[in-house]
Amino acid sequence: GRRGRGRRVSVASPAAHWRAPPVFFATRGRQHAAIAVALLYVAWSVSTLNIDVNRALAGIPRAVDLFARMVPPDFSRGSLLAKGMAESLQMAFAATLAGVLLSVPLGIAAARNLAPRPVYLAARGLIVCGRTFHEVIIAIFFVKLFGFGPVAGLLTLAFHSVIFLAKMLAEDIENVRAGPIEAVRATGAGFGQVVVYAVLPQVLTRTVGTAIYRLDANVRHSTVVGIVGAGGIGQTLSASFSRYDYDFAAAILLCIIALVALGEWFSDWVRGKLR
Repeated sequence: GRRGRGRRVSVASPAAHWRAPPVFFATRGRQHAAIAVALLYVAWSVSTLNIDVNRALAGIPRAVDLFARMVPPDFSRGSLLAKGMAESLQMAFAATLAGVLLSVPLGIAAARNLAPRPVYLAARGLIVCGRTFHEVIIAIFFVKLFGFGPVAGLLTLAFHSVIFLAKMLAEDIENVRAGPIEAVRATGAGFGQVVVYAVLPQVLTRTVGTAIYRLDANVRHSTVVGIVGAGGIGQTLSASFSRYDYDFAAAILLCIIALVALGEWFSDWVRGKLR
């Protein structure tokens, strides 16, 4: 029992292997030079904007007058408010549902570890192209095709929902553990069975959470695309500003805030249930 006395047991502490993170622009001089270049670029960018200070200052009294005319908000046209709010919610829910259904095949095709390389490249290219344009630009395009109204807004939100959800699904599939996939393939299972029994259980919870987040985003975006004529409460807001009906516009803005807050609460509640 005494043979073990006097021996030292070396235990490597985590601190012994800790390394400081790499320093941005290793030397202090390079850091100062990088900051100076960034500040000069910002100053040059601002100088090229041709900002008219007098014109900006002249807008302050107009802003004060606008806010004064927004008080008190006019809720007398409740039916018009309710119609716009309901239209925005319908657009958001329908676009999210369409996005979930259509994003599954596109997300699987864009997963490197499941799809053949030509299919993967084509799907990834489609996702990249779809992410290039903002919702407002796509909304303007659909308004030109289908005219003013909720159809253009629904197609806009559905298009961006498909692209967003497909990208997130593809990344989740690429990060799954390979063991279950190989085990199911070893049984002679086909592609569909591999997806259902090996991939789906690993990505289902995260995918549902992402879909709920996209629903929350679609509720917010449905109020924005309406400004360019794509339906919803945003179109009502745009029309009220065009008529200088600022007290009714204030009521619409308050309803939009309540709608977005409700969507945020619902999203947090569902994600909390999924944890």
